[in-house]
This record gives sequence, structure tokens and C-alpha cells, in this order.
Amino acid sequence: MNKTHKGANQTYLGNIKEGISSSWQGLKISIKHIFEARKSRTPIGIANEKYFEQETGIVTLQYPYEAIPVPDNGRYRLHNEMEDCIVCDKCAEICPVNCIEIEAVKSTEEIRKTSDGHSVRLYAAKFDIDMAKCCFCGLCTTVCPTECLTMTKAYDFSEFVLANMNYHFSDLSPEQAEEKKKVYEEQHAAKLAAKQAAKAVNEVAKPEEGATPPPSKPAIKRPMIKPVIKKQDPPSGE
Repeated sequence: MNKTHKGANQTYLGNIKEGISSSWQGLKISIKHIFEARKSRTPIGIANEKYFEQETGIVTLQYPYEAIPVPDNGRYRLHNEMEDCIVCDKCAEICPVNCIEIEAVKSTEEIRKTSDGHSVRLYAAKFDIDMAKCCFCGLCTTVCPTECLTMTKAYDFSEFVLANMNYHFSDLSPEQAEEKKKVYEEQHAAKLAAKQAAKAVNEVAKPEEGATPPPSKPAIKRPMIKPVIKKQDPPSGE
């Protein structure tokens, strides 16, 4: 049984005819795409119901001028709002990869109030987040009592230098941190000295062991007064 084969198994004129036909089919597809490329797809997120409706036109985004919307609950770059941070160290303790480093400095008085009313009494001499280590688990944002640590929608934060992935959120310079430490240590030493002085005064006021205590004034007992029972008159019939 003879079978008709295309391509090189056909005649010379058949090969030319097949080449022209296939070229024309490809040209028609290209011309079709050229006309359809006049419209472009509007960037929409995958959660949108119309995400799969547009099957023609330009679907390639002109990044960075266009970008697909990211979900609100996405896990991307971390950010800390220092005005609301109480430097509680909970985020650093729960981090499974130790990408958060915090160094707190005690204050002699209340520093400020957060937006939700928490009292801030610690300075953040160091608050570093190394996003190169971050595993984007979101645990640090969950335990934050003031919700100052959040994950933003920024996902395109690649760097050529690895050190630039370490973000610094400290509200003090190194010089200011040393000054705050010195002020707190001086006040703490003054309080300790005053406490020791008061203790010494109390020890001096105490009587020495073996000394005769001063005579105490005897307590005067009041005489007991017996109640007077009034005798009742006998009934008139007797």
C-alpha cells in the first residue's frame, strides 16, 4: 500500500508548494497578532474573576511601569514603624532564622506613647532586620503587641551588594545611644547610693545588741464598772 509523504519524500514542485503553504499559514498568524496587539491587557491580580477572560492582545507587562497587583495578605519586605515600637524583643525571640537583632537602652523616664496608648520606656539603640536571612514566615508580625512590624507589598528589593539587604530601623545614633546609657547608669547609681545611705541611717538608729531597752510606761487599766440593776416595784395587787 502506497502512502503519500510530505516534505522531502515528495517531488521538487511539491516541496515548493508545501513551503509556500506553510509560510502563508505562519504569515497569517503573525498578521493576526499584529492587529490584536493594538490592545493591551490591564494589569489585574489572579484573584480577579476576569483574570483568564482576555486571551488575545498584549499580555506582557511593561515592568517596572506596570505590575501585577499583589494581595493584601502577601508576605514581602518587612518594615518597622519605630514611633509605635516599644522594643519588647518579642519579634527577635520568635524569629526562626535570627534575622532580627535588637539592642535596647533603658530610659530614665517615659519616652512617648504609641498610637494605641502603650508606654515606651526603652530606646532602640539597634534594630536591624536582615532580609537576606528572612524566610517570610510572618511570625514576627503576629506577636508584635503594637502591630508596628508589618510586611509591605514591596517584593522587588534585590541588591547587588548583600550588605544592603540589612535594614536599620534604630531611632538613635551610636553617639546618642552611649549618651543615653551613661545618663541611665548615673541615675541608677544615684538611686543605689541613696538606698544604701537610708539603710545605714536605719542601722544606726537601731539599739545595739545587749543594751537595756528604755523603760516603757506601764499601761493604766481602767476599773470595771458593774451595771446597776434597778429593782422593780411589786405589782399593786399583792
